[in-house]
Amino acid sequence: MKTLIVYDSVFGNTKTVAMAMEESMKEIGEASAVHVGKYHQGLLEGVDLLVVGSPTRGFKPTKEVSEFLNMMPAGELVGIKVLAFDTRSDVKKIDNKVLNFMVKHFGYAAEPIGEKLVKKGGTLAKQPEGFIVNDSEGPLKDGEIERAKKWVKI
Repeated sequence: MKTLIVYDSVFGNTKTVAMAMEESMKEIGEASAVHVGKYHQGLLEGVDLLVVGSPTRGFKPTKEVSEFLNMMPAGELVGIKVLAFDTRSDVKKIDNKVLNFMVKHFGYAAEPIGEKLVKKGGTLAKQPEGFIVNDSEGPLKDGEIERAKKWVKI
């Protein structure tokens, strides 16, 4: 299986998750993780699984991830399994009524990433997933790296 992980990262947490996923997928096949700014269409050649991740910024993916997905040609992902993930704060831990309301209505980055991947022809292998970051800048919550390594394996 050939896996490509495309990610953006603001404070390094999403990159850490992407690198952990790359390491995990190398146990079962070829895998590479690339920052969204270094992506080019040739990287998709022979890919069986495309994983796209972004930190949640303003209840959505980063501008760079959104542009990457929007610029991808229609049908580009036909025959490719896809996964979407984000890094996010734990709103239960923050316990802010306004934030809880906003998250309930606007969500996180993973869901719109997954929707766009499917619109480009990809087959969603699992539901989009979020990995918890302590505070706003991290680090990742204990156990999240191990959880990401397991989650990425389809």
